[in-house]
Amino acid sequence: MDLQLKDKIALVTGSTAGIGYAIAKHLAQEGAKVIVNGRTQQRVDDAVKSIIEATGNKDVTGVIADFADKGQIAALIAKVPEVDILINNVAIFEPKAFADISDEDWFRFYEINVLSGIRLSRVYFDKMLKKNWGRIIFISSESAVQIPEEMIHYGMTKTAQIAIARGLAELTKGTNVTVNSVLPGPTLSEGVGSFIENLAKDQNKTVEQIEVDFFKTMRPTSIIQRFLTTDEVANMVTYLSSPLAAATNGAAIRAEGGLLKGAF
Repeated sequence: MDLQLKDKIALVTGSTAGIGYAIAKHLAQEGAKVIVNGRTQQRVDDAVKSIIEATGNKDVTGVIADFADKGQIAALIAKVPEVDILINNVAIFEPKAFADISDEDWFRFYEINVLSGIRLSRVYFDKMLKKNWGRIIFISSESAVQIPEEMIHYGMTKTAQIAIARGLAELTKGTNVTVNSVLPGPTLSEGVGSFIENLAKDQNKTVEQIEVDFFKTMRPTSIIQRFLTTDEVANMVTYLSSPLAAATNGAAIRAEGGLLKGAF
């Protein structure tokens, strides 16, 4: 299927690894001009090189920005003044008991996970409206609906993303701009993979045993009873980025393996 993404300019935040990297790679496979983002030059350069080699698309570039630093965000916007597709993917997570989450933690999570998308959307959204085409997608999480007791601050940010996406979508009436959020389930990304491996070592178990235990005790409602792959999430995001998804707007799209019970 031709997703009609050739030469569309796409910025994917937090895309040197994990879900963001997979999204950037899939968009590049479809012929988009992809801008990879990370916090260090080496990570960005490595991701750009890897995506070019994997896809044969040479229109892949990189831009450095730490979304905890407003100055670096401003520099990114100066280098990338306009995009057709904005994927607000950058995020941090950290299991932590509620009583131990400091004010500084709450503000840090909100700034990186939520304000990152707000700051970029504030720049690119009006430009999309003026040219009457654009896609903004917030990579939220099933944790936005089923708040994890071990990461309440993370869940809060993911819920906020859904609200922002829906609100922005309301401002697109009568245009060819869409704003949606995607809710992945637990995904075997770089950060989660490292966490699971460390947990396996600490408990003297295999990674496979840890995965079984995780879905039995922490996410028992999952239908697929396994971690998603980053490519499975990227497939959904790539479709929503395309002109073919024109009728999907203001939606919170699930890609969580049936973890969230209920049809709505």
